Amino acid sequence: MDNITQQATAGVFWRNRWWQLVIGMVCMALVANLQYAWTLFVAPMNARHHWSEASIQLAFSIFILTETWLVPFEGWLVDKFGPRPVVAAGAVCAGLSWILNSYATTLGVLYFSAVIGGMGAGGVYGTCVGNALKWFPDRRGLAAGLTAAGFGAGAAITVIPIANMITRHGYEQAFFFFGILQGVSILLLALLLTRPTLRQQAGRKSRLAMSKVDFTARQMIRTPVFWVIYASFVAVAAGGLMATAQIGPIAKDWGLARIPMSFLGMTLPLLTVTLSIDNIFNGLTRPLCGFLSDRIGRENTMFLIFIGEGLALLGMMQFGSNPYAFMTFAALIFLFWGEIFSIFPAICADTFGSKYATANAGTLYTAKGTASLLVPIASLLAATGGWSLVFTVAAVITIAAGISAKFILEPMRTRWIESHNQPQGALAVAGHGNGNASRMSHWPEQSGE
Repeated sequence: MDNITQQATAGVFWRNRWWQLVIGMVCMALVANLQYAWTLFVAPMNARHHWSEASIQLAFSIFILTETWLVPFEGWLVDKFGPRPVVAAGAVCAGLSWILNSYATTLGVLYFSAVIGGMGAGGVYGTCVGNALKWFPDRRGLAAGLTAAGFGAGAAITVIPIANMITRHGYEQAFFFFGILQGVSILLLALLLTRPTLRQQAGRKSRLAMSKVDFTARQMIRTPVFWVIYASFVAVAAGGLMATAQIGPIAKDWGLARIPMSFLGMTLPLLTVTLSIDNIFNGLTRPLCGFLSDRIGRENTMFLIFIGEGLALLGMMQFGSNPYAFMTFAALIFLFWGEIFSIFPAICADTFGSKYATANAGTLYTAKGTASLLVPIASLLAATGGWSLVFTVAAVITIAAGISAKFILEPMRTRWIESHNQPQGALAVAGHGNGNASRMSHWPEQSGE
């Protein structure tokens, strides 16, 4: 793009970084149904095809694994070609996935569609989070938190229309209509996405320690500090997932699930009210804790929040048999757990630079997939020691992660950033990485795409 064209487009409102953040949030909201609305389709598909719920839910597992483990590659594409083509491709895959679901008459087609949908959701999720990190080097926690919160907002807005369409017109029509609606909407929004130029990033100063050197994902995974961050992500994600994935079975085993509770003028089963409140807190915590980490530091926030998570888990173990205590501690568990999706992308970009932030954050995001593989351990623990053992193990893991964040990760990361921000450190990294790591000042200016 030449200088005249750049000047002509510089004033376009959507190139403002706050508009870029909003566009990313809307894209996330539109793609969220691939994950959060799936549960609405399971029973109707089983009733129609008699595939069994276990066989249908395997498609969901395939979707999650594809979404998680392809994000590093999709992030690499974003860093190389910009956010627009990757989100556009993700939109096509997301829409195509649900259209295929509407026509699926065999489990093979359903599983293939899950792979396509995982590619689409991962492309949109990874791109929007990574783009927010690049636009907001001074407010990475808040930007990543708001973007991640958008992923839950979409389901909150559209879950009732989808459920109504399934009831009135069948699940096939709901898959087809919302597949086209979501796919086309994300595709149009993708055309507005841009990445910041070096000039647009100039003057965005953060009070936190930040690397002046840009590391590729390959260079990043060779550093000890990355694996300390990764282990912390896995520990907190696994500890939280162990508990949050078992909220339903725990409520049933404790005889609480069907207790009537008043909520927003309605009388609903306790488990339904609890899950509704949990989702609100899970969305609220992402921008809230991201903002907090921008103010007091990543590790300080991790120390407070992770220990809070552990205490909430212990509180649930000790007092959860009371209906009100169950609802309270369940909400606190979600409040202290959901922030991992804002703090960890932010600390990754702080530590390894902005230029390759999308691929790097995507590589770190695979920790979610690693943690999900540990979740079945909760069932084994419950079978041997009851739910108290599950909560105790989860609490110990998260509290240990909080302590290690403050007393191991923080000094380690500070020393590492300071050493590589020195001129000789930057030159050493560049030589080690065959010239791929560079000073921010050497990042060639991008036109926005």
